[in-house]
Amino acid sequence: MVDYHAANNQLSSGGVQTYMEQENDWDRDLLLDPAWEKQQRKTFTAWCNSHLRKAGTQIDNIEEDFRDGLKLMLLLEVISGERLPKPERGKMRVHKINNVNKALDFIASKGVKLVSIGAEEIVDGNAKMTLGMIWTIILRFAIQDISVEETSAKEGLLLWCQRKTAPYKNVNVQNFHISWKDGLAFNALIHRHRPDLIDYDSLRKDDPVTNLNNAFEVAEKHLDIPKMLDAEDIVGTLRPDEKAIMTYVSCFYHAFSGAQKAETAANRICKVLAVNQENEQMMEDYEKLASDLLEWIRRTIPWLENRTQEKTVNDMQAKQEDFRDYRTVHKPPKVQEKCQLEISFNTLQTKLRLSNRPAFMPSEGRMVSDINGAWHTLEGAEKGYEEWILSEIRRLERLEHLAEKFHQKAAIHESWTDGKEAMLTQKDYETSTLSEVKALLRKHEAFESDLAAHQDRVEQIAAIAQELNELDYYDSASVNARCQKICDQWDSLGTLTQNRKESLERTEKQLESIDELYLEYAKRAAPFNNWMEGAMEDLQDMFIVHNIEEIQGLITAHEQFKSTLAEANKEREAIQAIQAEVQKIAQSNGIKLSGANPYTTITPASIDSKWEKAMAMVPQRDKALQEELNKQNSNDTLRATFATQANTVGAYIQAKMEEIGRISIEMNGTLEDQLTQLREYQKSIMSYMPEINKLEGYHQLIQEALIFDNQYTSYTMEHLRVGWEQLLTTIARTINEVENQILTRDAKGISQEQLYEYRASFNHFDKKRSGQMVSDDFRALLIATGNSLGDTEFARIMGIVDPNGTGAVTFQAFIDYMSKETTDTDTADQVIASFKILAGDKNFITAEELRRELPPDQAEYCIARMAPYAGPDGVAGALDYMSFSTALYGESDL
Repeated sequence: MVDYHAANNQLSSGGVQTYMEQENDWDRDLLLDPAWEKQQRKTFTAWCNSHLRKAGTQIDNIEEDFRDGLKLMLLLEVISGERLPKPERGKMRVHKINNVNKALDFIASKGVKLVSIGAEEIVDGNAKMTLGMIWTIILRFAIQDISVEETSAKEGLLLWCQRKTAPYKNVNVQNFHISWKDGLAFNALIHRHRPDLIDYDSLRKDDPVTNLNNAFEVAEKHLDIPKMLDAEDIVGTLRPDEKAIMTYVSCFYHAFSGAQKAETAANRICKVLAVNQENEQMMEDYEKLASDLLEWIRRTIPWLENRTQEKTVNDMQAKQEDFRDYRTVHKPPKVQEKCQLEISFNTLQTKLRLSNRPAFMPSEGRMVSDINGAWHTLEGAEKGYEEWILSEIRRLERLEHLAEKFHQKAAIHESWTDGKEAMLTQKDYETSTLSEVKALLRKHEAFESDLAAHQDRVEQIAAIAQELNELDYYDSASVNARCQKICDQWDSLGTLTQNRKESLERTEKQLESIDELYLEYAKRAAPFNNWMEGAMEDLQDMFIVHNIEEIQGLITAHEQFKSTLAEANKEREAIQAIQAEVQKIAQSNGIKLSGANPYTTITPASIDSKWEKAMAMVPQRDKALQEELNKQNSNDTLRATFATQANTVGAYIQAKMEEIGRISIEMNGTLEDQLTQLREYQKSIMSYMPEINKLEGYHQLIQEALIFDNQYTSYTMEHLRVGWEQLLTTIARTINEVENQILTRDAKGISQEQLYEYRASFNHFDKKRSGQMVSDDFRALLIATGNSLGDTEFARIMGIVDPNGTGAVTFQAFIDYMSKETTDTDTADQVIASFKILAGDKNFITAEELRRELPPDQAEYCIARMAPYAGPDGVAGALDYMSFSTALYGESDL
C-alpha cells in the first residue's frame, strides 16, 4: 500500500485555507444521503483498514471502533510515520475523550482546521462526525499533496485522471461521481500503467457492473488496493458519492506514482548514458584518426630519411619529382586530417566539460602534442630530404663534369704517349752519322721539353681522379685503373728518356753540329704546339655556371684569350720563317736535306693545321658562351618572376595572420553571425589559392632550371608553404572556438547578452589584445565582477581555467568557468539517486530491472560496465550502480 510519511510537511497558508473550505463543504453536507453514507462507510472503512493492517489490526464499524481513540491514534501514527503522545488505557469516558483529543490535536498540528468536529461526538459514536473526521484525514494525508502541473489536491487528482485516460474511447473524466459510473475510467487507469492486467478493448460501456468488478478485483489482486466499494453501490445510485470516489481514485494515484518516478529516473539515466555513449564514440574516432595519422607519419619519415645515392643526375631528378608529388598530392590531405584532429579534440573536451565529465586523455603517444611533435619531425625530415636531393644533384653534376674532363685529358695524353716508348727504345743512333747522332740528341732534348710540358697534364689527370674518389664517383674503379696505367706509363717514359739521353751523350763527340735554325725551330715549335693543344683543350672544355656573374667571368677570360691571338700568330709566322730560312740556305748552298727536321716531329703543316682548328673553335666557343649567357639571363628572369610573386604572397599571408588576430577579438553580432562572417572570411582566404598554385608553378620551373639561389627575395617556397598552412589552421581554430562558444551557450542556457557581457569584460582586461589574459589581468577581471578572492581561492579557479599551468586564460576557458558558476548540470549523486529509484530503494540493481526500465541498447551498455555488487545485502546477479555512476563523472564528483 501507499506510504504517506512524505506528506507530513507543514501545510502552507494556502493549504490551510483549502482545508477550511473543504470542512465548510462537509458542514453543508451533514445531512448525508443514505446511499452516499453507505458508500462513505464502506470506502472509508476499507481505506482505514488498508493502513491499520500494517499495525496488525483493523476496524469493523467505523463509528464504534474509533470511539476510545486508540485505533484512531494508531491510524494517524501509521499514515504519518510519527509518534503520538502515549494514549490513556482507561475505559472511562474521560479517557476516551482525552485520546480522541490527542488525535484531533495531532491533525490540527498538520495545519488542518477542524470545524464542528469535537471529541465528544466521536466518543458518542456520531456517524456523520466520524465520517467527516476520516474524510479530513484522507484529504490531508492522501489527497492534499497530489500535485500535477501547478494544480494540487482535488484539481491535481482530477487533472491526473484526465491526462492518463485521455487516449481511451468512451472515457471523459470531468468529476468524481458520474464520470466513474460505467467503470471504464477505473479500467483505463489500470490499463494505462499496467496494460498486461486489463484487456480494455473487450469492455463494453453498457455493462458497468462487469467493468467495475473487473477493475476492483484486478486492483485488489495485483495492485494491493483493497476493494472499497461494490459495483452495485455505484451503479445503484444516480450520483455516486464524490468523497468515496476520490478516496478510491487517490489509492490508484499513489499506487502508480512510483512508476512515474521510475519513468523520470529512467529518462535521466538515458540522457546521461546517451551523452556518455556519444562522447565515447568521439573518443574512438579521435583515437583511430590519431593512430592512422601517426602511422602515416611513421611510414613516411623513413622514406624521407633514406639517403641512398644515385649514379646519375636523371635518377636524382626522378627522386625530386617523387618528392614533389608527395608535397602536392599526398601531404595536403594529411594536413587537413591533422587540423580536423585538433578540432575534434577541442570539441570533445568542450562537450565533456559541459556534461560535467572528466577531461579526455588520449592513449599514450596519441596526445595532440605528440601528433604535433611527430609532425614537426616529419617537416624536419622533409626539409633535410629536399636539401639532400639538391646537394646530390649538384654533386652528380660536378662528378659528370669531372669524369668527362678526366677522360678527355686522358685521351689526349694517351694519344700523345702513343709510340713514345717505341721511339725511346730504338737504337737508330748506332748506325747514324755524326750529324744524325747530333740531331738525335737535339731531338731528344726537345722531347724532354715536351715531356716536362706534359707533366702538368698528368698531374691534372691524377688530381681529377683523386677528386672523383673523394666525391664517391660510382665508376671510380675504372677511373683509378686508367689513372694508374697513365702514371705507370709516365714513370716508364721518364726512365726510358733518361736511358736514351745517356746513350746519345756517349756518342756526342761523333756528332756534328746540327743547323741552329733546325734547333731554334724545334725549340720554338714545341712550346707553341703545346700552347695550341692547351688552347684547343680550353676551347673544348665544358663549363657549368649558376648565375650571370660566373658566365660573364668566362666570357671575360675568353676575350682576354682572343686578345693574345695576334701575338700568337706573330709567333707562328716567326716559326714558319725559320723553316723558310732553312730552305733558303740549303738551296743557296746546294745542301740536300734528308727530309724532316731531325729535332722535332712538328711540321709547319701541323702547326698551320692546328692553328686553323683553333681559329675555327673560337667562334664555336663564342656561340656556346653566348647561349649560356642567354640561359642565365632567362634564369634571372625566372628568379625575378618568382620573387615578385613570393613577396606578394608573403605579404598577403602576414597581413591575413594579423587580420585574423584582430577579427577574433573585435567581432560583433551574435555568435551565429560571427560564425557566418568567419566562414565567409575563410572562403575569401581560400579564393587566394590560385596565387599559391601559381607560385608553386614558378617554383617548379626554377627547380627544373636547376636554380639554387635567389637574390631578389628572402622568401623560400618552404617558408611560404608553412605560413599558408598556419593561416588556414588559425582560421579553422577560430571557427572552432566560436562553434564551441555556441555549444556552451546552448548547453548552459547562456543568453546572447551574457555572452556579449563576457566578451566585453574579457576584451577590456585583455591588455595585449592577444586573445589571452595573464593571471594578474584575470584576477582583476574577477574582482571587477564582484568576486572577493584570496590567494587560495584564486589558485583553485586558475587550476580550473588553466589546467596546464601556462599562466594564460583563453576566452573559451573564461566562459566555461562563468557558465559553470551560473548553471546547473547533472551530477553523480543525481544519477545514483535515479538508479536507486529504479532499484526500488535497494543499494544494488539487477539486469532484469535495467532491461525493464531502460531502452535495450542503454540497458546492455550499463550491464556490460557495472561491476558485481559486493555488499552483504546483495543477491545473485546484483550490480553496483553507485561505482558505475561515480565513474561517469570521475573521482572529483565523490
